[in-house]
Amino acid sequence: MGTLLDGFMVSKAIRSELKDRVAKLISNGKRVPCLAVIIVGEDPASQTYVNSKAKQSKDVGYTSQTIALPTQTTQEDLISAVEKLNHDNNVDGILVQLPLPQHIDEDALINAIAPEKDVDGLHPLNVGYLNLGEPTFIPCTPKGIIRLLDWYNINLEGKRALVIGRSRLVGKPIAALLMARNATVTVAHSKTTDLNALLAEAEIIVVAMGRPEFIKAEHIKANQVLVDVGIHRGDGKIIGDVEHAAYEKAAFATPVPKGVGPMTIASLLENTMEAYLRGDHHE
Repeated sequence: MGTLLDGFMVSKAIRSELKDRVAKLISNGKRVPCLAVIIVGEDPASQTYVNSKAKQSKDVGYTSQTIALPTQTTQEDLISAVEKLNHDNNVDGILVQLPLPQHIDEDALINAIAPEKDVDGLHPLNVGYLNLGEPTFIPCTPKGIIRLLDWYNINLEGKRALVIGRSRLVGKPIAALLMARNATVTVAHSKTTDLNALLAEAEIIVVAMGRPEFIKAEHIKANQVLVDVGIHRGDGKIIGDVEHAAYEKAAFATPVPKGVGPMTIASLLENTMEAYLRGDHHE
């Protein structure tokens, strides 16, 4: 059996470090970082995620704002709420919980967030900086994946990496980050015709398809690093995009739960601290 990469343990260490930094800010008479989260509608999964983000923000000592808006909120009113946060000097990070209701233009909303407060790393300016290899806010899940691989000293340079999925939240940014670490990256997606051949050749596999147990144990070899980004709830259990039996075959694997998920929120908290420090605040 391979090594499971414990995202829960690593995220706990990151949060502990952030908590110490906040305590230092308080002792120096500084205000603490503030994360504002906007949620539209009453999707249960989104509400769970937002509540978790708010709780963990407060646990490390941040202040947290949750702006809950009804499903019928207009795009104009939503952008107005974002702009109000943009101009609030006591708010460092702004996150809009996705997905949004169908009548909202997601791109327009993301573009409305001030790039210096875009702790999700989705504003076009931050996406551009990421792809240029310049310092920027890195989307939270890809950032968490790299942090987790680094924690376990998994070398990426020269490795053949396969990213399955091309979303702007995970697939595209993790491909950019892997290339920045000098991995040789292939991106597969729903139209890829030779996925089994690509899986056989890959040394690092990141699965972000959004399809339960899409990758089976038979697809995985003993020398591979397997990163499961998916999360699906049903039948009283939580599963990922990868069959559980595959974790045991890989050299290293991120389990679901307690793998990538906790690292995503830890990275959000790190990005919020970074946004705070970019402002007129100093530890």
